[in-house]
Amino acid sequence: MKIVLDTNVIISAALTPGRNAGIIFELIFNSEKIELFYCDGILAEYQKVLAKPTLKIPPELQRQALDDIKENGSYILPASSTVSLKHEADRIFYDTAVSSGAILITGNLKHYPDENFILNPADFIAKFLKI
Repeated sequence: MKIVLDTNVIISAALTPGRNAGIIFELIFNSEKIELFYCDGILAEYQKVLAKPTLKIPPELQRQALDDIKENGSYILPASSTVSLKHEADRIFYDTAVSSGAILITGNLKHYPDENFILNPADFIAKFLKI
């Protein structure tokens, strides 16, 4: 199963590892069922947000998360879309999901069009993982 993780899912996984986002993040590295897709723009966004002082995520955890993504994920160069989005910064996640044929997992469904490949972490787990 192919997935793309919005930054808010990565942050939730780092801050609350045992909850839905953390479960998904761990399954990427401990299951052959899930393949994470990313691109340069996504990595840059992850790095920028993980390093925000207000989040208080230890630098080692920041580095480990990014290293794990690069080591275990699949890098692509996404095609650009013209779909209307509420926040232009979200386009890279949408385009990467569309280009890779992946499910986009986000905690901010309202930022994206109402499409069946865009799910929040709880719905993704309920629909695909049966945990």
